[in-house]
Amino acid sequence: MSGPTAAGWKPVVSGPSFLLVLGVLMAFGPMSVDMYLPALTAIGAEFNAAQVEVQSSLSSFFLGFGIGQIFWGAMGDWLGRRRPAMAGIVLFAIACAGCSLSHSVAELTVWRFIQALGGCAGPVLARAMVRDVFERDRAASVLSLMMLIMGIAPIVAPLIGGQLLLFSDWRMVFGVQAFFGLIAFVGLLLLPETLSPDNRRPAKLSSMWQGYRGLLVSRQYLGYAFCSAFIFGGMFAYISGTPYVYIQIFDVSPQMYGFLFGINILGMMTVSTINSRIVLRLGTDRVLRIGCTMAAIFGVALAIVGATGFGGLPGLVVALLLFLSMNGMVGANSMAGAMSAFPRAAGSAAALIGTMQFGLGAIAGWVVGFLANGTPFPMCAVICFMGLAALASDRFVVGKAKARA
Repeated sequence: MSGPTAAGWKPVVSGPSFLLVLGVLMAFGPMSVDMYLPALTAIGAEFNAAQVEVQSSLSSFFLGFGIGQIFWGAMGDWLGRRRPAMAGIVLFAIACAGCSLSHSVAELTVWRFIQALGGCAGPVLARAMVRDVFERDRAASVLSLMMLIMGIAPIVAPLIGGQLLLFSDWRMVFGVQAFFGLIAFVGLLLLPETLSPDNRRPAKLSSMWQGYRGLLVSRQYLGYAFCSAFIFGGMFAYISGTPYVYIQIFDVSPQMYGFLFGINILGMMTVSTINSRIVLRLGTDRVLRIGCTMAAIFGVALAIVGATGFGGLPGLVVALLLFLSMNGMVGANSMAGAMSAFPRAAGSAAALIGTMQFGLGAIAGWVVGFLANGTPFPMCAVICFMGLAALASDRFVVGKAKARA
């Protein structure tokens, strides 16, 4: 394992255990969101709130998860990766307690935002640690393997959430999330610091601005970042919409919802496995183009299913499975491509992509709730748009930037 570390300084990492802990850190997003999804209708019923109001607590989480990464990315480039990640986990645990004690949707929305501000430190700094240790194509392969490890969380989380509702209420979900934070904190104590002292950057506002400005004016970086953000925006539209589409429209139980959710994660894990094997042979950019093209095709198919009702619930489940599986190919390659352009600012590069992903996810989730009309079509239409936009970003931004280079 070798990467862009300073001469004479190299982190001591062990393959399986290193990737396992990083996979746990990457799982803060799905553990915080997916475990919560089966409880959305119960929260709305307890607070007598409309769908769009309850979904605001989900959108606030996406927004906080995106905004917080800007801060933690800069802190990671200044102080190293471990200490900022630990601080974020502590803030996450405090906010879990606030969520469980909430007495209104508005109060829950605020605490979810704070919870996201802390929880996002783990994923953004885990991605930066991969870039500290591995080079471009190898980093894409390793990120795919981490997604396999992380993939356990989106399968287990909604199942746990659904089962908790059988013998407790939605507040218990946040107690389990706090316990997950404790596990991640202990795992982080076992990791070495991966960022060389010689590669650290001062966290001055001027330096932070210059660093992020350099990313924002890089056409190549933005192309990769938009590919990732749009494909994740489609996933967040699915996360926001399916609790109501499945449970209310198709009368699926909260427990069965967890199983339907897990099918899509298995698809992503399968494609991640394929990606980890072919990316070293075909290259990051070529595989990314394939993934974006397939996502656009499946997005159009999903919109047709949502508009016509073709196939009923099974047709919708299959179309969603095909689209969401492409996250396993587009996510890892776009992230590796973006960070390879700025190896000495991997923390900031990963943070800005995370901000774009979750910022767009917050917008997508709000749009799905705002357009809700008692049919699956609003969710399907938003997902279709995200797939087409990801393909356009790859062809017209990444493609032209690489041709110019």
